[in-house]
Amino acid sequence: MTARAGQLCLADVETAAARIAGRVHRTPVLTSRLLDAELGCRVFAKAEHLQRVGAFKARGATNAILALDPRVRANGVIAVSSGNHAQAVALAAAEAGTTAVIVMPEDSNPAKLAATRAYGAVVVTEGVTHERREQVVRELARSRSLHLVHPYDDPDVMAGQGTAALELVDEVEGLDVVCVPVGGGGLIAGTAAAVKGRSPRTRVVGVEPAAAADTRESLARGRRVTLPAAPATIADGVRALTPGERTFPVVQRLVDEVVTVTDAELLDALALVWSRTKQLVEPAAALPVAALATGAVTGARVGVILSGGNVDAAALAAALAGR
Repeated sequence: MTARAGQLCLADVETAAARIAGRVHRTPVLTSRLLDAELGCRVFAKAEHLQRVGAFKARGATNAILALDPRVRANGVIAVSSGNHAQAVALAAAEAGTTAVIVMPEDSNPAKLAATRAYGAVVVTEGVTHERREQVVRELARSRSLHLVHPYDDPDVMAGQGTAALELVDEVEGLDVVCVPVGGGGLIAGTAAAVKGRSPRTRVVGVEPAAAADTRESLARGRRVTLPAAPATIADGVRALTPGERTFPVVQRLVDEVVTVTDAELLDALALVWSRTKQLVEPAAALPVAALATGAVTGARVGVILSGGNVDAAALAAALAGR
């Protein structure tokens, strides 16, 4: 482990960028005049749904596994995830020549379950709920002597996730705000470290589903708040019950604001992204667009992270049909 959690900074993200270079894609920044006209601003969308494993998670998992002592890495790794981090760890472990065990809740996205197994990981789902998954993974890590690659509460994961925003601000100058989805906090922590280090005047804003606003509530109270039960939201990638112990201090220090949108607003944003850009993204990825569409986030030049594209097509179609 090389990055320091509470002190996460631009240098950590730059180190991660050098470490993972050539192992993940430098994804394109997409623009659309039709989307700009609809939202009333210039939008620069970092296309992480076109990343390896279909999500930005490839960055953090690859950095964290490569940063391990070779002897620790050789013993194997373990992770807990509802899907995208699971696939990322499975792929990164295989390419690093080690094994991966992935703990996933029983109600995880079927497409993400199948993809994780396809990358060669051993998947554990029996008896795993959102409330118990942290307990299960830590018990398995101890009993099998595996290194835990946490989906967000790991400084090297945070630094790796921040490389997407680093590429964005290096490519697009003069952004007023960078807007990203918020789950456990790894992406926004890494994003904030990169953006504030490169462009201190650029605002960093996170977006949560209204039903899963643990980070927004935690910031308001000045301490980490835990939701009483798994949030009911279509954004399955951001259903964290509480902000990370290591991510939250970074969010408090560097993030300007966290806003929320409803699932109805999120569905409208998903449809808008598809109709104006022909990009199919998963619900969590459309959170920044939903915030722009509702006016929760404003700015003339806005960078957004389209965080992933591993969508359950049937479930998405059913949700959109019921709008």
